[in-house]
Amino acid sequence: MSIHQKSKSLHSTHNNLANPAIQLEVLNQPSASVLRSFASRLEGPLKPLRPTVLQMNIGKLCNQSCAHCHVDAGPDRKDEQMSRETMEACLDFAVKYQIPAIDITGGAPEMNEHFRWLVTTAVQRGLKVMHRCNLTILVSHERFRDLPAFFAANKVHIISSLPYFSKTRTDHQRGDGVFEDSIAALHLLNEQGYGRGNADQTLDLVYNPSGAFLPGSQSALETEFKRQLKRRFDVDFDHLFVITNLPIARFLDYLISSGNYLSYMEELGRTFNPATIDGLMCRYTLSVGWTGRVYDCDFNQMLDLTSDVTDPYIQNLDMETLMARHIVVNQHCYGCTAGAGSSCGGEIA
Repeated sequence: MSIHQKSKSLHSTHNNLANPAIQLEVLNQPSASVLRSFASRLEGPLKPLRPTVLQMNIGKLCNQSCAHCHVDAGPDRKDEQMSRETMEACLDFAVKYQIPAIDITGGAPEMNEHFRWLVTTAVQRGLKVMHRCNLTILVSHERFRDLPAFFAANKVHIISSLPYFSKTRTDHQRGDGVFEDSIAALHLLNEQGYGRGNADQTLDLVYNPSGAFLPGSQSALETEFKRQLKRRFDVDFDHLFVITNLPIARFLDYLISSGNYLSYMEELGRTFNPATIDGLMCRYTLSVGWTGRVYDCDFNQMLDLTSDVTDPYIQNLDMETLMARHIVVNQHCYGCTAGAGSSCGGEIA
């Protein structure tokens, strides 16, 4: 299997920032006191809406090891994989409480041995399936080559990260050879009808900046991505989601090592936009980690900020308990509220 490794995981190099508690210490240290407490920017506690998406992070194993990865995923993270029993509990919860969609993420979720079972069972139970695919996994090994057809047969909504429409910028962020493999994977998806405006084969791309700055306009970037990918590589896709890099895990390590941490945090605080609050993904998305532990979003999950409930495991939760909680926030939440806002579906405001 081909491995694309831009950097080693914090976990494998025994970096202190592999510990979520250390990351939170950095985010709340006195040197960042120029930034007000994020909670103080809100008009009272952040309350959840009834969830419309159950996001399942089914493991940290990945064929890539990207420089910006907030999951700190990589080829070395083999042990952190969601079991079939936990997947069943997630599906039971979604069906019981009429959550219409599951959002499968990782790592490279395809590397979990129960991935295909999860997709087909979710579809059989009437759930919409969204899947976050890194693209290169589809061409990394023969056993993944049939996945585009599998996705199409199950009407899976594919959401894939592509840092840029050029090799240099993409490989700089994700590792040598990632761009060429990504284009090859996009061609395979296009051949299955993805990216052609068909609601049953939706292909969306995700862009996030390569450095310590906020992304540009989502609509403008989408127009340019569509024009360049079509002209240069005959690739089609449906929508572009623009996401701000949050100051956690490997991106936090980059910010510190490059001397950009304070200026980046100040920029996030300066551009805080209260108009983004109503649309924050933590209000309508419930995040489940590979152990079955429940979080208010995928970023909170990586900081080990568990949902504010007594027994935070999907097997033991009920909707009444979840709806009574307050959403857990910290300084990294500035990343989702800066400028036009940021969510798993791109801009908010």
